[in-house]
Amino acid sequence: MGRKGAGTRRYSRRAASDCRVTYPGEVLVIRADLVDEIVAHARRDHPDEACGVVAGPEGSDRPERFIPMLNAARSPTFYEFDSGDLLRLYRDMDSRDEVPVVIYHSHTATEAYPSRTDISYASEPDAHYVLVSTRSDECEFRSFRIVDGVVTEEDVSIVESYGVVESYMFAHTGADDVPDNA
Repeated sequence: MGRKGAGTRRYSRRAASDCRVTYPGEVLVIRADLVDEIVAHARRDHPDEACGVVAGPEGSDRPERFIPMLNAARSPTFYEFDSGDLLRLYRDMDSRDEVPVVIYHSHTATEAYPSRTDISYASEPDAHYVLVSTRSDECEFRSFRIVDGVVTEEDVSIVESYGVVESYMFAHTGADDVPDNA
């Protein structure tokens, strides 16, 4: 493992709840029960588009609370949050120290990919934009980041529970060696 004594990397071990875990690439980590609820909502509202939010603790990037919304447009090709409902939602999330971690909606006749309208309305740069297509019986569930009109698809990791994840933070001290006991 390199030259011993030439340098070391120090690390501090912290629980995931104490830090934001980052991944090599963007990825949405979401519980299976939340995916099931999003897909069920999309199928229930078909042929109209469904929409909603999954809120999570501020700064965590962890979706936890499923909040289905009413598509005020009641349209198979467009979704719109009711402005009054949206105001109540943001006040409720503020009171709970939550943010919209996931903003989701469905497409009823096209693939699960953001439309030009979806892109123009995306206003939460830290949110994962999830799209579900209900155009067939097969589930199509995809996640994107949309920032300043740029769409980036990200991987989705579906887990049974978030559990305890530990993160190792390395501080580089000038050498590329990792001690054998690290």
